[in-house]
Amino acid sequence: METSAEALADQRQQAVESFKAFLLKNRPETTFNLYDHLVRVLTKVMDERPENAVDVIEDLSHEVKRSMVLDKQSMLRDAPSTTSSELLDEKQSVLFKREDEGEPHEMAGPLPDVTEMAFFMEQIGVGLGWVEMQRILLALKQLVDMQPLHSCRFWGKILGIEGNYLVAETYYMGDEEEEKVEETQNKGEAGEEDEVIKVPKSSYKPPTPVPKEPRHSGTNKFTYFVCREPGLPWVRLPDVTPAQITVARQIRKLFTGRLDAPIVCYPPFPGKEANYLRAQIARISAKTQVCPLGFYLFREEEDEDEENVARDSIDENPDFEGVSVQEMAESLSAWVHHIQHILNQGRCVWANPAEKTEDLLEEDAEEEEKEEDPEEPEREVGPSLLTPLSADTEVNNTPAWSTGISSDLISQYAIAFVRSNVWPGAYAYSCGNKKFENIYIGWGLQFLGEDFTPALPPPPESEYPSGPEITEVLDPSVQEEEALKEAQEAKLENNDPEEEEEED
Repeated sequence: METSAEALADQRQQAVESFKAFLLKNRPETTFNLYDHLVRVLTKVMDERPENAVDVIEDLSHEVKRSMVLDKQSMLRDAPSTTSSELLDEKQSVLFKREDEGEPHEMAGPLPDVTEMAFFMEQIGVGLGWVEMQRILLALKQLVDMQPLHSCRFWGKILGIEGNYLVAETYYMGDEEEEKVEETQNKGEAGEEDEVIKVPKSSYKPPTPVPKEPRHSGTNKFTYFVCREPGLPWVRLPDVTPAQITVARQIRKLFTGRLDAPIVCYPPFPGKEANYLRAQIARISAKTQVCPLGFYLFREEEDEDEENVARDSIDENPDFEGVSVQEMAESLSAWVHHIQHILNQGRCVWANPAEKTEDLLEEDAEEEEKEEDPEEPEREVGPSLLTPLSADTEVNNTPAWSTGISSDLISQYAIAFVRSNVWPGAYAYSCGNKKFENIYIGWGLQFLGEDFTPALPPPPESEYPSGPEITEVLDPSVQEEEALKEAQEAKLENNDPEEEEEED
């Protein structure tokens, strides 16, 4: 009997040890085991002593397991204290603070009515949403309060890869003295370096660059400010040059959202993304800014007989009564362009490069010989202002514009609109009276109607022709030099001057 009891006890002890070894068996993914987990759960129950321990035992087990995961797994990335959306909310919260909590007063400034524009744009299915438009309105108010502006208008939104651009079109009244001072300083420094370090002057004369149009005229009639999000600081874009517009017509680049990003392309673009953005805005405005027929009239003071004077001055027509919505929705002739066309030269007003060259030759007193005057180039003429949209050329059998109406059921409250097919994202609406507006929301790329073919680089220059006079010869060896020396000495001995005199 004693032997059987001892054997039974040994079996139980072995079973207990086997079961304990089973409990101590770790999982292949982690170092946890059931034995340690049960010990921690029972320890937690002893420490806390909950009243309904049977009901919460599963929750306690889950808490213990979760605490072990958080403590042991260090590969998890810590959550940031503040996300990018929270940082943006902090910057946008400044827009909602009132400067004066007293009695409300009217603000006399060029702040546009973005709320009304958002309402009408919603009727034609275009816009950025009510919330974003309200934030844009507050951001424009911040811009108007900080900058000396005569007028301000929400131009639109250009999409980018990393960020977008909100564009405000303004008539900037700031001074240009600082820019002129910087240009003169740069010229002065360059001149001093030329005096100190004298380098040979090249005879090559590059073609005279086309001068850019002054501010408040042509392509630089308006000044544009951009920001990535409402609440972020506004940045004024530089004036555009004809060279930038010319190259922008030959390339296709998506915007990154960074104004200082380089433009890597061929032909090389003279500037960075801020300049490329300004060039695209000028191109889009010249092609898509339209108004109802009769809203603007040419000024009577202009002399139409002079060829050098472009009809670029228009005023609002005080007697304009509006065009019916049905007529504007059915006919493109009821819409006209009120922004000047950009010529192939990159300017709205043609500049004669021959006259510029003659002026430079007269000022250069060091040159003795004067080159022949270049031939007079043909004057470039484009479509004038207030040209109807029906005159716009098609793109690969695609009409330049499409018309429409917001509602066919309730015509008395409907609005007419046009959509540009050349620049997708450009819209204009009219209510039949003096209320009309333009907006652009897109990627800033033009519709070509065919596959884009980039410009090819020029062929490489040919090598200099080789000949015996420029061919490099190997150095002679020592034996060849000695043989040549002996031959010369032998020739001198044969031609002895004394022997020649005796023979004479």
